[in-house]
Amino acid sequence: MRFSDYFAGARRPVISFEVFPPKDDAGMERLRDILPELLALQPAYMTCTYGAMGTTRSRTLEIASYIRKTYNLETASHLTCVGSSRAELDQILDQMRTLGIRNIVALRGDPPKGETKFTPPADGLAYANEMVEHIRAFEKKRGAEPFGIAVGGYPEKHVDAPSLEADLANLKRKVDAGADLVITQLFYDNADYFRYVEAVRALGVTVPIVPGLLPVLSARQIKRIASLCGARIPAELLQQLDAAGDDDAKAERVGIDWCAAQSKDLLARGAPGIHYYVLNKFAHVQQIVKQLPR
Repeated sequence: MRFSDYFAGARRPVISFEVFPPKDDAGMERLRDILPELLALQPAYMTCTYGAMGTTRSRTLEIASYIRKTYNLETASHLTCVGSSRAELDQILDQMRTLGIRNIVALRGDPPKGETKFTPPADGLAYANEMVEHIRAFEKKRGAEPFGIAVGGYPEKHVDAPSLEADLANLKRKVDAGADLVITQLFYDNADYFRYVEAVRALGVTVPIVPGLLPVLSARQIKRIASLCGARIPAELLQQLDAAGDDDAKAERVGIDWCAAQSKDLLARGAPGIHYYVLNKFAHVQQIVKQLPR
């Protein structure tokens, strides 16, 4: 199945998870150990992120293929513009086809560590809409069945975008190029998501817009991540995390309760599903997902 198949006439919320490829063998073993726990929560599909400059790319495909073959669950591989020429992207797309990976999360990608500005590689791509165009052109060139393609959406705007209006125009370019689905960056105030959906629909974009949620595991963690991606932490959540102090167990409890409340509100108000950034853990996600209407 491809992304669009999950949302066409869906009778229940489409729940999905994102994992990342560990950098070492011990991390891979830990991920394999938790996969049965994540799969027991019955996600519709899982996605796997993509390491910059080749750091974990092979593991991305290894994990996506492993989940698909071992658990018969559809997977999606991230694919970014970072560090690959057009010819190298074609090689990766051919490999995905061979492995039976039918879905792609197409992203520009972040600048490599130590760099502040994204620079396209030689004979490479500069923007996610170009990546979507490249994938669709690859399919025609190979005479291949189309991939399902998801792209990123940014309810509080991408950190590199000069304005929300410019970022919305970028999203429309990605969808017009052939994207089937939008998965949002993390956010902690549902009002931001619904304002974003309204603005996107006003541009004539009709594909599903799936909220992406990152449950809080510690105050330090979320403050760092939010600062990197430009996400706002609501005052009420910040007060609860400050009250937890350095007690990560208390902060995690705050995060579970906040994410569960967010999730239930999003679904009650018409979100088509939720994509959870699980950070290769399961206990906190298990407590959240078990509270959802399924």
